[in-house]
Amino acid sequence: MKNDYYFHGSDLEEIQRKYNIKPENITNFAANVNPLGLSPNLQKELSNNLDIITTYPDRDYTNLKKVISEYAGTNVENILVGNGTSELISSFIRHVSPKKAVIIGPTYSEYEHEVSKTGGKAYYLPLYEEDDFKLNIDYLLNKLDKSTDMLIICNPNNPTSSCIDLVTMRHILDACKENHIYVLIDETYIEFVNAIEAYSAVSLSQFYSNVIILRSTSKFFASPGLRLGYAITGNPDLIAKINRTSKPWMINSIASEAGQIMFKDTDYIKETLDLINKERDYCYNAFLELDGYKPYKPYANFMLVKINKKNVTSNDVFEKAIKKGMLIRNCSTFPFLTSEYFRFCFMKHEDNVKLVECVERV
Repeated sequence: MKNDYYFHGSDLEEIQRKYNIKPENITNFAANVNPLGLSPNLQKELSNNLDIITTYPDRDYTNLKKVISEYAGTNVENILVGNGTSELISSFIRHVSPKKAVIIGPTYSEYEHEVSKTGGKAYYLPLYEEDDFKLNIDYLLNKLDKSTDMLIICNPNNPTSSCIDLVTMRHILDACKENHIYVLIDETYIEFVNAIEAYSAVSLSQFYSNVIILRSTSKFFASPGLRLGYAITGNPDLIAKINRTSKPWMINSIASEAGQIMFKDTDYIKETLDLINKERDYCYNAFLELDGYKPYKPYANFMLVKINKKNVTSNDVFEKAIKKGMLIRNCSTFPFLTSEYFRFCFMKHEDNVKLVECVERV
């Protein structure tokens, strides 16, 4: 059966219908979620505190923000919490209401959708294959001027897994500050990066009032259904503006309690980083050895691969993998990518070995 639909990592029910494979029998390399699953400590603590749903959460989320501030290394007053990063993306774009937004792509399509909802125009600044999808900072700076209201950066970027270091990000913020451009940085995958302090922009938020940094619990803490995200910005006026218009209790009691547990779960955090660092190296080196495939150096918990085989497309690789119960991401629908590209996230070692062996036989 040929796939006529480009599956997202959450489309397991659709996969079941088309391929007659039960979701529990699928290894999901497409969702970019921590392969360790939910922390056992979080499961235990939440199950022992389910009575928290009998009361309203704290309207200001004081305890949650305190834990986040310690975890992320920022001031409590710089934090906003939201119903996942999707809600925060929408909220910030709505309040800034950019007439012209520049998006570094290929990347997550929701940024463009949210800009269009406000009546603005989104323009993609492409990452080029000949640069291994790394940002050309000079090219970017030459494209920014006072006609731009917002710059949107996913760092590390999805699906390329490329990453902008702190020194480069400072240059970007300087140029944007000079031109009165807001910078929205989505750091959903930053916690998977080795030496996070060299790449996260959180420390810069105390110097730049034009930067908004988004974080999520969906991927690193394997809890996409929790819908807990947070934003960090050193712009008190923007925070006040959003707080005035936000609905109360956007985060439910369970999500608030879970956040206070997971951000202090040091054993789980260390185990995750140890696993991802090891499997990232394994997968990258394994694909370097495969004939007909070009992996791009990954910084996050996933990797983009180009197919250099004649008459082989990402759909062919997808079909081969799904018939073995492995779901990867066909990247044809991303801007600037073609049917030569696919993406997969790093799972446990035995699963990664199976995927490498499967792809090698395509």
